[in-house]
Amino acid sequence: MKKALCLLLAGAMLCVSLAACGSKEITVDKVGMTTEISEDADMEVVDIEDEAVALADAPVAAVPNYLVCEASGTLTKKATKAVIDYSNTKDGYVMVQYTASTTSKLKAQVKGPTTTYTYNITPQTWASFPFSDGNGEYTVAVYENVSGTKYANVVSQKMTVTMTDEFAPFVRPNQYVDYSAAPNTVKKAEELCKGCTTELDKVAAVYTYVVKNFTYDKELAKTVQSGYLPVLDTVLSKQKGICFDYAAVMTGMLRSQGVPCKLVIGYAGTAYHAWISVYSAKDGWINSAVYFDGKNWQRMDPTFASSAKESADILKYIGDGNNYTSKYFY
Repeated sequence: MKKALCLLLAGAMLCVSLAACGSKEITVDKVGMTTEISEDADMEVVDIEDEAVALADAPVAAVPNYLVCEASGTLTKKATKAVIDYSNTKDGYVMVQYTASTTSKLKAQVKGPTTTYTYNITPQTWASFPFSDGNGEYTVAVYENVSGTKYANVVSQKMTVTMTDEFAPFVRPNQYVDYSAAPNTVKKAEELCKGCTTELDKVAAVYTYVVKNFTYDKELAKTVQSGYLPVLDTVLSKQKGICFDYAAVMTGMLRSQGVPCKLVIGYAGTAYHAWISVYSAKDGWINSAVYFDGKNWQRMDPTFASSAKESADILKYIGDGNNYTSKYFY
């Protein structure tokens, strides 16, 4: 079985300039390892483009106990307006919060060994982001919009990440797959997986349900804006969504059942798209394209399989890995 495809969503171009804004003042708290930075610190200003939304609807030509994320407060980097909590890097995630009130757009970036992930954030709300690049050196930063695509660096922190295992980023909830806020989705997963004895039994149950019951939301695809995030229980209730929704619901269901799962964002042909990659103890990361023919798993592409009613042509397309290019993994 081939090694895993990796995944994730839209990107950002980064052009860095520095604006000297006075002297920098740093103090270290006696409790934990918190660094306070005054507002007159040197301000880094960067160009950040809004991310695209994965839309493609067709190729072109009793709730269990699950893992949660928390801002433990043991290791933090604080500025006047924001905080980065990196207490749980071994568990595959970092948390950020913009603590002040603002009407400006806010973004967070997680720059890993190979890829930079850019996220939208909401003021005064904690957000969790995975270390999708695996172990290595990361820089996490929070930015506030100053004009157009220009964003000022509010706070940043470099860190060395050594995780307990390779699955750590892909079993917990995060901003893109927030199953911790989706009790109905978790409950449905438990119902679907009742009696399943292996990871692939669970994958088959969840995949079959999504493919047979969900429909592609063409109206949402026409109107969706950058920064859109799936609300899993809403998608489940409507049984309708764009490819991002399909992949997020399936990922949330499987993670809540203890199955490591990657939400992958990239391209199917020229269409910006989302699909999933799953892990089984027997076969490792499965990333061929997603359906089960009785013998072999193919790439997990619930959107294409559902919208095309699992036609022979679409399953052939999904089964050809050359049609898929992974960009981000969440």
